[in-house]
Amino acid sequence: MKHILYSYRRCPYAMRARCALIYANIDFEIREIELRAKPLSMLKLSPKATVPVLLTNQQQVIDQSLDIMNWALAQHDPDQWLSEKGTANQEITQKWIGINDGPFKQLLDQYKYPNRYPEQSQEQVLELALNIYLLPLNDRMKHHKFLLGNQMSMLDIAIFPFVRQFMGVDSKKFHQLPLKELSEWLNFFILSDLFNKVMAKYPIWRDIET
Repeated sequence: MKHILYSYRRCPYAMRARCALIYANIDFEIREIELRAKPLSMLKLSPKATVPVLLTNQQQVIDQSLDIMNWALAQHDPDQWLSEKGTANQEITQKWIGINDGPFKQLLDQYKYPNRYPEQSQEQVLELALNIYLLPLNDRMKHHKFLLGNQMSMLDIAIFPFVRQFMGVDSKKFHQLPLKELSEWLNFFILSDLFNKVMAKYPIWRDIET
């Protein structure tokens, strides 16, 4: 029996989960959901009703993207994405993912959907995102090829889908910002074979009615 992943192709949380599963050579089935008509089978597994949700072939339910990544890498980690597990790098990883999944994700939503958040202009949101996250990330890229040095790690995979989504709101403007190193880092992942596999399209999953 295959592992089953409920996913949504454009969701950055689901992207990072798929990245880890594909990289780890996990044999799994993707069930692409429709956000406005989520399948009952997924909701029964995880009432939180957000993707990704992984059902392992041992009937374990994992419904947090970082937990799915850690689970996949514990099965197989050929390029040692988890090799940088020293205390200092753990703190760095927690710091950046904390900012990414917290304040930056909030700003990403505000930047992407300005009509939903009229209290701040897109330009104001962009300025905040630059100051708290994007410029500090870019500064880090001036000294490292990847976020923890010259070796790719789980941290890179965990955050690049969110930076990509931010860039996609207005890619022309993004590439005019003083983010040369960050843009090169992002482009590396976007052009990778892994990301090409991660972004394969699947038909919408429909539960079979009984």
